[in-house]
Amino acid sequence: MAFFKRIICIPAILILFLMLSMTGSPVLQASGQTGPPDVQGMVFVKGGCFDMGDILKDGDPDEKPVHEVCVSDFYIGMYEVTQKQWFKMMNTYPSSLVRCEECPVENVTYPDVQEFIKRLNRTSSVMEYRLPTEAEWEYAARGGEGKYKGSVLIGDNDLNNYAWFKTNSDNRPHPVGQKEANSLGLYDMCGNVQEWVSDYYEADYYGTSPVNNPKGASVSQYRVVRGGSFLNSSWGIRTTVRYHFTRDERGREFGFRLAATQK
Repeated sequence: MAFFKRIICIPAILILFLMLSMTGSPVLQASGQTGPPDVQGMVFVKGGCFDMGDILKDGDPDEKPVHEVCVSDFYIGMYEVTQKQWFKMMNTYPSSLVRCEECPVENVTYPDVQEFIKRLNRTSSVMEYRLPTEAEWEYAARGGEGKYKGSVLIGDNDLNNYAWFKTNSDNRPHPVGQKEANSLGLYDMCGNVQEWVSDYYEADYYGTSPVNNPKGASVSQYRVVRGGSFLNSSWGIRTTVRYHFTRDERGREFGFRLAATQK
C-alpha cells in the first residue's frame, strides 16, 4: 500500500481573512495579529528554508536531487484565479467550462496570464503581483519552513478531502475552495487545475539551483506548471511533481494563482 501514499497539504486552524473583490487594496489583519497586513485574497507566507524535490524517492528524474532552498517572504493566492476575477480584468471568458464564475479560469496560456497580471498591477498601488516561482510554489504547497512541515503521507481515499483529481473530478474543474485547505490556508494546491509558475523549465536544474530564491533556468522553450489537475491520478498531483509546456500551450487544465510582494 505504500505505493499509494502521496504528499499533500494538510489542514490547520485558519486565520480569518477579510475578502473583497480583487483590487489590490490591503486590509488589516485580525485583532491581535502582528506582521504585514493581509492583502485581499492573498496569504502572507513567512520565508524560510526547506528540502525541495523528491523527498519520498518515488518521483521523476527531474525532481532530483533533493536540495535545500530558501525563499524570502511573499504573498500567494488563497485560491486559484477564478473565471469571475478573470472577466473583471480581461472582459473575456476563455474557459472551456463556460460561465462557472467561481471555478478556476482555465484554457489560458502563459502570455495570457502575463497580460492579466500586467493589467492587475495597473490597479494596485500597494502590491506587485506576479506568478510564484517554482520554489515558492512548492514551499507554500508543502506548508512552509521545515523538511516535512505541512505535508503528510496519505492514501488515495484521503485525497478526496483535499483535491479534485481523476478519481473524483468527473473530468472537470470545480469551484475553488470546496476541499480542505493546507496548513497555510491555501486551497486546491493539489489538483483542480494545473498552475503556471514563473520559471523556465530545465530537466536537470535541481543539480545547479542556487540555494536562495532560485528563479529557474535562464532560458528554455518550456515553462514550468505545478500542482497537477482534475485529469491526473494521485501520483500526478504530488507537491513535488514538475510539468512543463510551451508558453503558448492552451487547455482546459491550465490555470494559475497569483503571488505578490509589497511595493
